[in-house]
Amino acid sequence: MAGTEIQTVLGRVAADEVGFTLPHEHTAITLWGIANRWDYWELTPDEPMVATELEAFRALGGSCLADLTLPGVGRDPLWLRRLAERTGLRLVMGAGWYREAYYPPEALIDRRSVEDLAEELVRDFDEGVGETGIRPGVLGEIGTDKPWLSAQEERVFRAVGRASRATGMAVITHAVMSDVGLAQLRVLEDAGADPGRVVIGHADSYPSLEHYLRIIERGASVEFDFLGMSFTVMERHGEGRVIRLLLELLERGREDRVLLSQDVCHNSQLKTYGGNGYVYLQETFLPRLRDAGVPETSIDRMTIENPKRILMLAAAG
Repeated sequence: MAGTEIQTVLGRVAADEVGFTLPHEHTAITLWGIANRWDYWELTPDEPMVATELEAFRALGGSCLADLTLPGVGRDPLWLRRLAERTGLRLVMGAGWYREAYYPPEALIDRRSVEDLAEELVRDFDEGVGETGIRPGVLGEIGTDKPWLSAQEERVFRAVGRASRATGMAVITHAVMSDVGLAQLRVLEDAGADPGRVVIGHADSYPSLEHYLRIIERGASVEFDFLGMSFTVMERHGEGRVIRLLLELLERGREDRVLLSQDVCHNSQLKTYGGNGYVYLQETFLPRLRDAGVPETSIDRMTIENPKRILMLAAAG
């Protein structure tokens, strides 16, 4: 039933069966496979290795993970099903198209109507992806390459907004280092999406309390999901500022509109290669919040209740 279930790659489950959740992750992704990309950015689909990393997350209380890898950068429904069966985790598969530089040529984004794109997303939700029968449970991550939406990206966002309303799936976006999340939200709303079903991702890459509050005031949520990353100077040294901003939101009583994740998307982030794996929240970030006086009720809200609310299928409009 809508509003009580979450669509995983192994089928629908009752929402009350889902606990600690990472709402913005990847278990395999290949970004440098796109034409004119030469940065060798990849999370290799090494099943024994990735399964071990996920099992460490589960051993510390992890219950559910949303994999937001999309067509063109490595989405593989059968891979996700194998990982779910092997680890016992609730895995939710994303749907849609990532951002313009990574649109797969065969998707023909520049030649299709918004309606046609939306119908494909609804069909995947209703029937499953291709011959697999495996159904997505969330729309995302849907992104923009720059601090604005290109014409093709706007088309995708409009299609996603329509599909969200038609299926009850929520939307999680990719919005980095700018206030582009507000523009994304405007287009999604205009296309019919419920702002309460929208999460503006990578909010911690643009540390602005005013920006967060503007998103929240419109009914959407913000997601701090670069936690534990160390690719840039800001990521390596900016966590204190992120925590201060998060505390400001909590002091204003907005814990109901905050989600936390780690966006594992590169081999170097795995424990195997010296990274933080999928357990940075449990091992490091949440203890720092506790040391700052954040109560367990707030932590549970951000890591259990909020992602559960987002991943629960809403009544279709």
